[in-house]
Amino acid sequence: MDTPARSNGGLPHKKHTDIPRAEYGAFHRSEWAFIGAPCDTIRKLATDLCSALSHKYQIAYADADHQSAAKESGQDIPLTFQDSGTTMEYTDKILFHRFDYRSKASAVALRYFFSDQDLVLVNGNHFSAKRQIVILDPRKEASLQKKTDRLNTVDLILLTEEAPTPYPFLVDHLSATGQPMPPTLMLSDLPAIADWIDGAMAKRTPPLYGLVLAGGKSTRMGHDKSLIDYHGMPQRDYAAKLLGQVCEKVFISLRHDQEDTIESQTPCITDSFLHLGPLGALLSAFREHPNVAWLVIACDLPLLDYATIQYLVNQRCTSAIATAFNSPVNQLPEPLVAIWEPQSYPVLLQFLAQGYSCPRKTLINSRVHLLDPPEAKALLNVNFPAELEEAQSIIEKQLSKE
Repeated sequence: MDTPARSNGGLPHKKHTDIPRAEYGAFHRSEWAFIGAPCDTIRKLATDLCSALSHKYQIAYADADHQSAAKESGQDIPLTFQDSGTTMEYTDKILFHRFDYRSKASAVALRYFFSDQDLVLVNGNHFSAKRQIVILDPRKEASLQKKTDRLNTVDLILLTEEAPTPYPFLVDHLSATGQPMPPTLMLSDLPAIADWIDGAMAKRTPPLYGLVLAGGKSTRMGHDKSLIDYHGMPQRDYAAKLLGQVCEKVFISLRHDQEDTIESQTPCITDSFLHLGPLGALLSAFREHPNVAWLVIACDLPLLDYATIQYLVNQRCTSAIATAFNSPVNQLPEPLVAIWEPQSYPVLLQFLAQGYSCPRKTLINSRVHLLDPPEAKALLNVNFPAELEEAQSIIEKQLSKE
């Protein structure tokens, strides 16, 4: 007997909660597939571009290895881990590291493997990618015409002497799918292609949002640190005002039990990762907006000023998972005055899955851009009443000099 469908006001039933998704392609947030030329041409172009741009970006290349596949199918290979039934092998090759495994990598796994890169170049003969660069090589014209379903976002066309203008079928496809005619460059002009990719990457810099951490319980202080008035307003509002000068949007991070107590013009993000302290606040922010970078500051830093925040923003490195200061106290990375890039989101989750709830441990064990603060006292933490008095005294002296 069939179970009657539940009424949902005419709306389709949703089994899972909708949350914002990161803007991934097949491999990465930033990826281009080269398509329209033989594999050796694509590989050479990708290799040359990696050489030209490696000083600025970490670039990965995705391709298929026909020779190895053919060799394996004929069993004309020496005895290796694959013959023993082992499903994965890790080899430290000294100059690089290598993983060989038998199982097919899922889309989710591939994205994690490539998450530490800035850009992935893809052989479009074998894989699809979110964005495409078409090469006009007559040897692959017929093949390209059969693969127009892969050309959903063509950003650049590379001309050759044999094909100096776009194919009519390509022009028709772009028009039919509502795509504008992309710019064209010569395949032989490597510097121009590298400059184009550099410019396209610059346009894809994630926006910067601000997050004031005001969800702590302030047990050492004895009362809510975010409400302390150092500068003529509650500290959480002063911190939000600072961030508002350098960030597109600013939010205050709160616990669930604070939702009904806050009075602020600044929008709030309530923890959806519970009982994890600052890590929970950061993950909750990424859950709401996974495609932005977060400039995080704690509310117990009353001496933090605009000059220090602006210095951090000016030194931002989007290739690292975060840009952070070395703590003047112990020279360890300071996670609560830092810019966390979108690629840090899966890294933070991976550390959490292994039982680490301290964001500093993530910074210590990841690729991070570290800075010495221009003024050490700007990072003075105030957690105890005695430290509160010291901070207020410093602020009063600063005001008397103005």
